[in-house]
Amino acid sequence: MWIRTIDEPDGDLADLYRANADPESGRLDFILKAHSLHPDGFRAHVALYRAVMKPTPTLPRAEREMIALVVSAINGCRY
Repeated sequence: MWIRTIDEPDGDLADLYRANADPESGRLDFILKAHSLHPDGFRAHVALYRAVMKPTPTLPRAEREMIALVVSAINGCRY
C-alpha cells in the first residue's frame, strides 16, 4: 500500500486495531489500516460497513456480501 500507515499503534488506535483485527490471524485488513492516521475516519468506516452489511429479513448478509463482490468486480477493485 502506498498510503502511509501506523504499523505499531498505541493507545486508542491500538484498541481500534485489536477490536477490528481478524480473530484467527490477528491481522488488520489493509483497507482499515489505511485509516490509521485518522482514527475518527477508521471508526466511521467500520460503522458504515457494519450498517450496510447488517442483515434484514429481505436481504441476508450473505447476499449483501455477494452484491459487494459483484460491484467490486465491475469496478475493477482488487480488494
